[in-house]
Amino acid sequence: MNPRLWSLLTASILLSLQSASADSGDLSPAQPRIADHSFNLAAFGAVGDGKTSNTKIFAAAIGAVKKAGGGTLVVPAGAFLTGPIELCSGINLHLDPGARIEFSDKVADYASSDLRHHAQIAVNALHDVMISGAGTIDGHGEAWWDAARARRDPVTGRQFNGTTSRPPMLVCTHSQRLRVEGVTLVNSAGLNFGLTECEDATIEGITIHNPPDSPNTDGIDPKGAQRVLISHCRIDTGDDCIAAGGSRTMVERDILITDCTFLHGHGCSIGSGTAGGVFNMTVRRCTFDGTETGVRLKSARGRGGLVENVIYEDLTMVNVGRAVSINSHYEGTTTDNAGIEHVAAAPVTEQTPRWRHIVVRNLTAKAGTVDAGLILGLPEMPVEDIVLEHVTIEAPKGLQIGYAYRVALRDVVINAKEGPPIIIADTVTAVTR
Repeated sequence: MNPRLWSLLTASILLSLQSASADSGDLSPAQPRIADHSFNLAAFGAVGDGKTSNTKIFAAAIGAVKKAGGGTLVVPAGAFLTGPIELCSGINLHLDPGARIEFSDKVADYASSDLRHHAQIAVNALHDVMISGAGTIDGHGEAWWDAARARRDPVTGRQFNGTTSRPPMLVCTHSQRLRVEGVTLVNSAGLNFGLTECEDATIEGITIHNPPDSPNTDGIDPKGAQRVLISHCRIDTGDDCIAAGGSRTMVERDILITDCTFLHGHGCSIGSGTAGGVFNMTVRRCTFDGTETGVRLKSARGRGGLVENVIYEDLTMVNVGRAVSINSHYEGTTTDNAGIEHVAAAPVTEQTPRWRHIVVRNLTAKAGTVDAGLILGLPEMPVEDIVLEHVTIEAPKGLQIGYAYRVALRDVVINAKEGPPIIIADTVTAVTR
């Protein structure tokens, strides 16, 4: 064979192999750097009886870590009652097996001008922070749930008269190089884990559990965050299992959610606030069992922004309410109930929801209570470039599509018990099958 031809053929084969093996969804956030110093909470006089307050003990121990230039603070086995904790840069808060951080349920312990933002564990404008180990963090949120439920419609889940002020469990803001691994978060008063305008965060192998009727207890909410990896987590909660979304001041980009299990909750979501924009998010190899929705992209006029280049792939769903929802008509309800009827157009603004280049592929779902799905844009801003590929859904009713432009349905099988499998409104243009 001609040497040049052989060289070209070899290069072509190598390129094909590389393309086949490469995973475009891989993401490797920068990891925290922790100094080689170790401190034990017990050495500072901590009492793990679940009754004695250790708020000052935690503050003293964290102060010692900070003074040393960073290190690992070990929480030994025992139940350590405390008020809010503020971490420092360069710390690894490590929970040994059998260790429990039990947060106080007394409102006075979280006194703040805005209680909702006074987190039980605060990571504010820090760098190089870890929370690790096999222990449990308990927010004792039941003290706040009844008041929150009283402001919620029991049928739709819509919140009215605002929500109650409750401390979120773990909130990281304006911070870099974060890692949370192994720990279990239970009974948050509200949000379990917030990542607001942070960079390089890894959340791996954690468990989040709240009762399914605990209100507004989102699992993990990255907002305006960049380079976030969420992997091998188990999330069972009373609101969105994950809810990504751009903050008003920082774009959200490069999010990978992989090999996670979602139980009770409202699914793996984007929105409802997307004002800063969301770009390059992948959800892959995840299992949904009992969520109200699976794939959920939600926003509304006045809350939206551009969401672009999003992939949901290799998903399995059972006992979900609705398998797929892309909806620009979110009204604050636990499920998206809008149909595909005609609505009046409104002026386009910077906060008009825009969804484009969204792919859902390799999905198998059994939707037991609502329908296969809803894809619904706005008359002034249709959803654009939507691809459903290798999708099989068994559901009471079919898939509805309205106000959309360029929708590709490739190997899509909808087994609807009632009505047509796919309903495409006259507001949809450029559909390919």
